Amino acid sequence: MENGNGGSLFADALKQFDRAADLMNLDDGMRQVLKSHKREITVNFPVKMDDGSIRVFTGYRFQHNIARGPAKGGIRYHQNVNADEIKTLSFLMTWKCAIAGIPYGGAKGGVKVNPNELSEGELERLSRRFFSEIAPFIGTETDIPAPDVNTNSKIMAWYMDTYSMNVGRSELGIVTGKPVELGGSLGRNEATGRGVAIVADEACKYFLTGGGVKGRTVAIQGFGNVGSYTALILGTEYGAKVVAISDITGAYYNPEGINVKEAFDYVTTHKDLKGFNGGKIISNDELLALNVEILIPAALERSITDKNADKVRAKLVIEAANNPVTPEADEILRKKGISIVPDFLTNSGGVVVSYFEWVQGLYSYFWDLEDVRKALTKVMKNSFADIIKTMEQYKTDMRTGAYILAISKVANATKLRGIYP
Repeated sequence: MENGNGGSLFADALKQFDRAADLMNLDDGMRQVLKSHKREITVNFPVKMDDGSIRVFTGYRFQHNIARGPAKGGIRYHQNVNADEIKTLSFLMTWKCAIAGIPYGGAKGGVKVNPNELSEGELERLSRRFFSEIAPFIGTETDIPAPDVNTNSKIMAWYMDTYSMNVGRSELGIVTGKPVELGGSLGRNEATGRGVAIVADEACKYFLTGGGVKGRTVAIQGFGNVGSYTALILGTEYGAKVVAISDITGAYYNPEGINVKEAFDYVTTHKDLKGFNGGKIISNDELLALNVEILIPAALERSITDKNADKVRAKLVIEAANNPVTPEADEILRKKGISIVPDFLTNSGGVVVSYFEWVQGLYSYFWDLEDVRKALTKVMKNSFADIIKTMEQYKTDMRTGAYILAISKVANATKLRGIYP
């Protein structure tokens, strides 16, 4: 997949990796190891459609690095899924897990499909067949998938059942993001958004004068699971003033503050924001250029590029989506004095609670919601503090500091394990 500047997403990620590796004087051999993917799986599989016809779909599962533990990462269903995207996201997952201090490496998966064009039965058959295709490379101690774009707890339940039926026993730890009734964790649905809110509050305390996020103006691009929970938690628990939200149907702006609970309930009922009357309709480009204190891109990749970065007026950009700011845009924003909190810290709440779910499933001992929230808050705050410490030590920006910290952890694990044989 090309980025907004004509290159690949993975090339973008490698530029950011190399910037950090240069600063920490990482040797060439270790660079090669950490840039390389352990396994790249492409499968082409048939699915019987409701009308009796057969369609062949393409799916991917990339595993980047397992030096610190089994691979971990979501599976997405989208018509634009491709190998470059999955390769990049699996690469970023390695650093996300390292930053959070959880014993996983990075993985990602996807199927090239528009799930909205499938019936419920077709979606189930596709899901079960895809999971069967990648099953030889999946396991509770090998690679643990999770939900991502256009996948959810229902699909994770199909995955779990498919794998369990094939091995002859229930494997609660084979995927995370499952329904609570099937070994899922309380707090998993809100986890990524809650993590974004926690990080936003910490970032305001560090980068802006006047304390945390309470009372600050916020614009959120994207109102899926991550964006909607981020808005809800920031607005109702942290006291932020969310003035703009958007999804694929358009953007909505209210300078007096959007009723985030009303917007959340509207999307829960209608599936998108179309018809929402809680704000003036504006374009997504206008949302990105609003004069707010905090901008949270929570949609898909490459929302902010060198074509629109100069229009951003927020003081703080909190990356809730994966890879929403291109390297060129990153440089423009930094030169403007805009602080950026990187995605693989900001949106790591999902994988942190997935780790909690995995542990609960392995031991068949499940936590209360408040225990999950308390543990998540501790991990997110500690991760933020660790990155800031590294950033200050190397006198660099936060993204580079996060990369340095993550690379150090994975490189150290690789050195301690050695090269076999």
